[in-house]
Amino acid sequence: MRTVFSRPEKFSMYYRETMRQMNDIGVGSLVIVCLIMIFMGAVTAVQFAYQLDGTLVPVYYIGYVVRDITIIELAPTITCLVLAGKVGSNMAAEIGGMRQKEHIDAMEIMGVNTAAYLILPRLIAAVIVIPLLVSIAAFVGIGGGYLSTVPTGLMTNEEYILGLRSFFVDFNVVMMFVKAFVFAFILTTVSCFQGYFVKGGSIELGQASTQAVVYSDILILLADYVIAIVLTS
Repeated sequence: MRTVFSRPEKFSMYYRETMRQMNDIGVGSLVIVCLIMIFMGAVTAVQFAYQLDGTLVPVYYIGYVVRDITIIELAPTITCLVLAGKVGSNMAAEIGGMRQKEHIDAMEIMGVNTAAYLILPRLIAAVIVIPLLVSIAAFVGIGGGYLSTVPTGLMTNEEYILGLRSFFVDFNVVMMFVKAFVFAFILTTVSCFQGYFVKGGSIELGQASTQAVVYSDILILLADYVIAIVLTS
C-alpha cells in the first residue's frame, strides 16, 4: 500500500481502468446482490414472525426488526462477503495471471509503478461502488421482508410500514456506510495482494484466489465485530 500511494501515475492512466472496474464490480454484481438480499430480508421477516407467534409483542415489530437488522448487519456484511467471493477472487486471478505471464515485469521495465496502476483503480472503484451496492441491498432486503409478509397475510401493509417508521435511528445508516467502506478496502487490498505476489503456475494461482476469498472473509468478519464494538459503545 505504501508503494501504491507513494508514487502514483498520472490520473489519466487511471480513468479508463477505474471506470471498467466500477462497471465490473457494480453492474456485474448487482443481480446476485439483489437476489441474495431479497431472500435474506424475506427469511428474516418470516422467522421473526414465527418467533412472535403467541407473544404479546406487536406484529409491526417485524418491519422494525427487518429494517434495523438489514441496515446494520445484513446489507453491508452479507453483500461484502458475497463480493469477496465474486470480485475478490477475480481480482486475485486477474492480477496473478498478469504476474505469471510477465506482463507486470514488462510494465516495470517501462517505468510504470505497477502496484499503483493495477491496485489503485480497483481500490477507488471498490470504495465508491460497494457502498452504493450496500445501500441498494438494504432497500431490496427491506422489500424482500415486505413481499414475504404482506402478500402472504402475516401482517397488513399499514403494520409493516408502521414498523419501518418506528424507532428509526439515523446513526444506523452511518454505521452501514462505515462498514461498507472498511469492507470494500479489505476485500480489494487483500485480493490484490494475493494476486500481485503470486508465484508458480496455475495451481498456485488457484490457491491465491482461494486465499484471497478466505482471508477477506475472515478479516471482514473481524472488522465487523470491531466496528460494532466501537460504534455502539
